[in-house]
Formats: sequence, structure tokens, C-alpha cells
Amino acid sequence: MKRLLFVVILGLITLGSFAQDGTIRGFVYEEGSGEPVIFTNVYLKGTTHGASTDVNGYFSITQVPPGDYTLTITYLGFDTISENITVRPNELITKKIFMKKNGVNLKMVYISASAGEDSTQTKISVTKITPKDITNLPSFGSPDLAQYLQVLPGVIFTGDQGGQLYIRGGSPIQNKVLLDGMVVYNPFHSIGLFSVFETEIIRNADVYTGGFGAEYGGRISSVMDITTRDGNKKSFHGLFGASPFGARAVFEGPIQKQKKTGGSSSFIIAAKNSYLSNSSKLFYNYIDTAGLPFDFRDIYGKISLNADNGSKLNIFGFNFSDDVFYREVATFDWKANGGGANFVVIPGATPTLLEGILAYSDYKITLTDPSGLPKSSGISGFNIGLNFTYFVGKNDIKYGLEMLGFNTNFELYNNAGKLIQQKENTTEIAAYVKYKATIGKLLFEPSMRFHYYSSLSELSPEPRVALKYNVSKSFRIKAAAGLYTQNLISASSDRDVVNLFYGFLSGPDNLQDDFDGKDVTSRLQKAEHLILGFEFNPIKRMTINLEFYYKNFSQLTNLNRNKVYDDIGEYADKPDYLKKDFIIEEGDAEGVDLSIKYEMEYFYLWTAYSYGFINRYDGIMEYPPHYDRRHNVNIVGVIRFDDQKKMELSARWNFGSGFPFTQNAGFYPFLTFGDGMETDVATSTEELGILYDDYNAGRLPTYHRLDISLKRRFFFSETTILEVNLGATNMYNRSNIFYFDRITNERVDQLPLMPSLEISLKF
Repeated sequence: MKRLLFVVILGLITLGSFAQDGTIRGFVYEEGSGEPVIFTNVYLKGTTHGASTDVNGYFSITQVPPGDYTLTITYLGFDTISENITVRPNELITKKIFMKKNGVNLKMVYISASAGEDSTQTKISVTKITPKDITNLPSFGSPDLAQYLQVLPGVIFTGDQGGQLYIRGGSPIQNKVLLDGMVVYNPFHSIGLFSVFETEIIRNADVYTGGFGAEYGGRISSVMDITTRDGNKKSFHGLFGASPFGARAVFEGPIQKQKKTGGSSSFIIAAKNSYLSNSSKLFYNYIDTAGLPFDFRDIYGKISLNADNGSKLNIFGFNFSDDVFYREVATFDWKANGGGANFVVIPGATPTLLEGILAYSDYKITLTDPSGLPKSSGISGFNIGLNFTYFVGKNDIKYGLEMLGFNTNFELYNNAGKLIQQKENTTEIAAYVKYKATIGKLLFEPSMRFHYYSSLSELSPEPRVALKYNVSKSFRIKAAAGLYTQNLISASSDRDVVNLFYGFLSGPDNLQDDFDGKDVTSRLQKAEHLILGFEFNPIKRMTINLEFYYKNFSQLTNLNRNKVYDDIGEYADKPDYLKKDFIIEEGDAEGVDLSIKYEMEYFYLWTAYSYGFINRYDGIMEYPPHYDRRHNVNIVGVIRFDDQKKMELSARWNFGSGFPFTQNAGFYPFLTFGDGMETDVATSTEELGILYDDYNAGRLPTYHRLDISLKRRFFFSETTILEVNLGATNMYNRSNIFYFDRITNERVDQLPLMPSLEISLKF
């Protein structure tokens, strides 16, 4: 409590403090829509004073000596803004700036929006994604964030059907996903080509594959922080799109129109619906005459209330659902709902930014396989956060408080037919502070998080640090390290060649008392990250990023696949690994990620290569988890044929070495002894039992696939655009394995060659 009180007092002191020199702050908006212009450079011409706008379009230039200056804002595709400004001692100037899109196409001019960030932000193991990046990829149906994430270095994708994302050795439960600050428990649909997020309403997505700062907690592998844009504040607009897969729609507009002065308000709503289970019988019946079993529906809505000084309140809500029937494999469905509000407050007399979030979401998943024993998991909870950012020249201090509460309800039968069940309620409270200092060519970013898990009565201090040294304008060295913990764990059937079900649990009580000869004193999952990277710009328009990483998963909790006894007094003499519901494991992930980006006016190339090892140890054996992929390659190319980008051709090729799996060693007759000691072994019906080979000692075949799309845009007016997107996945019809039946030896492959055509209209 003393630490929490200290953070609150620090916030009050910050709100009451004044800069000795002048301060220029404000927001930069697009003139046509009122949408913030993000990550653009705002500077005082002829000086070293400047800043970049954030995801809200906010900038703050502090410690400006009194005098006359020219405030300049530049951004690719917009007219440059220059405004004369006079700064007086201790004066705080607030500006609201509107940028107009270029009316003339400029040729042979190269402006890098990321050039400023490369030398002023540590940017370790983080990729910033915009809708433009997503639409660069070939798309099946509509462009989607899920398709873009698959090409990022360090991200492993397990397939088109039932696919999940694994980031630098972490499982899906170890990836934190935030949507406008709200926790989302499952962002991907069962067909791995689509997420729950509509690309058209995404403003920015930050994907941290490791080494993230203390503002994020409760996960030990990665973070995806996604921000949606506000509705248009000037006029009504929309989008309708349809393909053989499904349909989508977006509608937005002002409630109170934005003007040069005064407040404004707007709304935006997006919906998409898959009808592939029906349309595939017509368009893709060569794959399966029964149709492809994927259906989902996503709805997201948001209202934005904006004050004249840039302060704002967003109110939002969502409903996501997914239904799948894998013929002779499983029936699988999940539903998610949630809503909340976030806000940005600009205090009147201090260079401080105050942000907050209050949200609630729930998620329920059910799977029934041929065994007839259902697996179900539910989680619901809230998250509350309050963050302060205080700007001091080129440096800033960020600190805040966070509270999370959730309950979990989980039921699963393991391979021995034993029921594993857990219901748990828990609350987490955290405080953090992060400081970014610029010392000559060195960027130094230490941070500290204190995370308290009330249900476990555990306080976790988590120091973290990030560094970058600008050796030259074209070469930079960076590094990061940190400690991470989390309470949530997942449970899945690790014997399956393909995993479909991921349950949610919190720190379990039924856990072994010792591991590998040492007492177990904590029920948290823990990891330590260490990253070393290099950024290089050998020529204009090219960026090379090379990162070496090591994640030490010093404590993990997993479902006990070896349980054969109930944990009762009758079996008190049996070892824990045969009777406990959950066991302790440890492991590590290490590797290297390389990405090369080259972008010209008419050409874009992205290449990513990952080489990694993932290991686990459960106290009995060492094994690679089922997502341990040694090599992963992605190559993306885009060719634009004219100045207005009316037509473009894009292609993506992906290669991945085989995943590990457990092979069959043989079969045997198996009696269930359903009547206990009264079972008549002479007349009872035998079942087929499976003898397993060494765990995950086999390797599946390699995976590779080529996707291509051709886009043509028709401009009827400045705001009315018809786009025709002709695409195809798996162009050379590679047979990539999805599922293998252990008993019948039947092989089911991932999606074959699938052409698609989406027609969308923006107005």
C-alpha cells in the first residue's frame, strides 16, 4: 500500500508542477476526417526541440527557451504546416492543428515516417502496424490483422485451420491482447486467416515479441496493443464488402461536427459475418462437399466525445463468436462479449498527459471430441488503469496504477478419463514507473513494476530496462532485459498432433509441492527476457533489423497429463506427478530474428527469417513443445502500377520446418473396467488402446504456401472508391497437414488452392 500511495502522490505533484521554460503541446488532426495524425514529427525549425505525436495525435515540446520560433509539422501525403509562434517564460501553449492531404502527387521524394522514431525510440522487439501495412499483404477475402501477424519475425503460425500464434516460445495464453485498453482473451477465429478486428477501424497495433516495458504486465511472453480510430468527425462515411467467405460493413460519422474551436463527438460501428459453411458448398465443394465448417460473427461499436482542448472520452463494446464443426474430429465454439470506456485528459497548467481505462469482458469456449467427454472453459473479468505521462524536454516519465479481477471456470477430462476441474476468483493490483532519458547518442529506458496477486498472496517486483545507442544515422545497437510473471495458465491436450482447445485457469491449488528436488514456493509462471539487436539502413528506403533473444521460462504450470489417481487419502503414498491436477515445468526459448524492409513509390519488399529452439522440462523428461519450429521464412512483395495506386499486385511466400509430434508405437486391447471389481473380463468389450512413442520425438512435414492477390481501385470521387480484390491462397496447391487420426491413419490437410474475390465500396 505504501508503494501505491507513493505513485498517487507523485501523480498529484506532477499535476501541480510547472516548467521553468515554455511548453508547446497540442493535437494534430486530419482536416478531412478529424482523425488524429499519429507518429508524425512536430518540431521548432532550426532547433533541436521537437516531438512525435502519439496514437491520440498528441505532442508535447517542453523546456523551450523564450523566443520566436517556426512550428513545423511534416507527414507523408499531407501539406507541410509552418506557423510562427512566440514562447514566453513559463508559458504553456496549446495548439489544435489540422493537416490537409496533398493535392499534387510528388515524384522522386522519399520521406520516412519512422526515421525519427528509429533514433528517438528504443523500439526493441516491437512492430508498429497500420491498416496500410495490412493491406500490403495478399488477402483471402478482406485484409486482416491475423494474416499480417503471420509474417512478423518471431511469430509462429500453426496453420489455416485451428491455427494459433506462438510468439518467441510463448503459448497463446502468454500473449496479452488489448483492444482500446480492454483485455481480449481470444483475438483469432478458428480459420487462421481472420481475427476479430476489422482492419478498416484499426488506427495502430503495437506487437511486442519480448522485452516490453513495465506499463504492461500479467503476461510472460508478448503483448499486442491495438487501438481503433474514432468515427469521422466531419461527415458520414461507410464501407460495404463481400466475398465468397463473408461480408463486412463499417459506418461512421459525426454526432456533433468538429470545428476549429469547440468540442465534437462521433460514432463508428463495424460488423463482419462469415457464411463460408454455406458458400463453400458452391464455391469450394472440391475441398469438401459438406462445406467448410467455419462460421463467425464480429461486432464492434464506439462513441467518441472530444473536448476543445483535446481531452476525450471513448465508450465502446463488442460481441464476437465462433462456431466450427470439424467432421469426425470435434465440435468447437466460443463466444466473447465486453465493453468499457477509456479517456485522455489534458490538464490545464502542466505538460502532463493523463489516460485511463475501465473495461469488462468475458469469454466461453467448449469443445466436444469423439470421446464424448466435453472440455469447457470460461473467464470473465474487469481491468482498470490510470496512467500519467510527464514530459521533460526530450525525456519523459510514465507511471500508473492497474487493477484486474477475473473468475475462471474450467472442466476437462485427461487421457486417463480423470476429471480436472477448477473454479477460481482472483484480483491483481499493479503499480509501475518508466523513465526515458536521452543522453547524447544513448537512449536509456529503465522501468519497474510491482504486481500483487491477491489470490496467491504474492508480490512480484519486476525490473526492466531498454537501451539504444545511435552509433550513426544509419546504424544503431539496442538491448533489453526484464522479469515477467503471470497468474493465468492454459490447459490443453498435448498428446494431440493439433491442439484445438485452450482453457483458462488461474494459479491452481492442486499443484505439486516440489519440483526437481526443490520446494515449490510460488504458483506464478515466471520468465526472464534478454534481447540484443542491431538496426541498419545500408541505403535509403531499406531497413535491416537483427535481434538475438533468450527467454528463460523459469517456472511454468501445465496440465498433468500423467495423472492416474485421485488426490485423496487412499493414494497419499503415490507421487505428486501421478495424482496432482497440475505440475511444474521449466524451459527456455532462444533464437534469432532477421527482417529486411525495402519500400519505394512503386515497390515494397518485406523479408523475415526466424531460427529458434524451444525446450521444456517437466521433472521427468525434456521435450520440445508442439510449436517448436526451427526455421520460418516469409517473403512479401508488392508492385504498384501507377501514381494513384489504382492497381497493385502482391504476393507472399511462407516456409516453415516441421512441428514436433508424438508418434504411435503400437496398439493394444484396452478394458475400461466400467463395473470396477465386478467387471467380467471374459465378456467385456475391448477398446483400442494406443502405445505412444517418445513424447514429441517425431516431426511433421514442412509447411510452405504461396498467396497472391491483384487489386484494382476505381475512383468515382475523392471519397467514393470501389475496390476489386482478386486473390488466391496456396497457389501451387501444397498439401500441408492439419490433422492426423492416430487410429485410422487418415490425414486431413490444411486449405488447398482457394481463389477468392472481394468487392468493397467506400463512400
